[in-house]
Amino acid sequence: MPDSLPSLTPQDALVAVMIAVSASDENMRTAELVAIQRTVNHMPIFAAYDLDRMRQIAQTIFDLFEEEDGLDALFGLIRDGLPERLYETAYALACDVAAADGTLREIELRMLEEIRDELAIDRLHAAAIEWGARVRHLTL
Repeated sequence: MPDSLPSLTPQDALVAVMIAVSASDENMRTAELVAIQRTVNHMPIFAAYDLDRMRQIAQTIFDLFEEEDGLDALFGLIRDGLPERLYETAYALACDVAAADGTLREIELRMLEEIRDELAIDRLHAAAIEWGARVRHLTL
């Protein structure tokens, strides 16, 4: 594990969740990367966010994914950096990224389940968030 894990700002933690979902299947698809970029560029919570930090956050996630207990460390960083009132926001962003390419793979579903559990997202709220992501990403 990296010697010194960075502390995450709330925005870093949200970016970390999105990148983790995208990278969970070891294939960050263009649609997912576009979804992350669009989110960071347009959501008010990212208005003052330094976009250069995204590369550092991504590298931290890739490094953690290589470690045996890296996922636990990642969720520790996310919980430390993210106020509890933004846990559902993080889950919503994760669902949007997972749905962005039109296909939810088993490993992405497991990562979403892990996020749901780690952030203690209420099951009814999670279902509503998931439904919203699904309908936003439907195609004809």
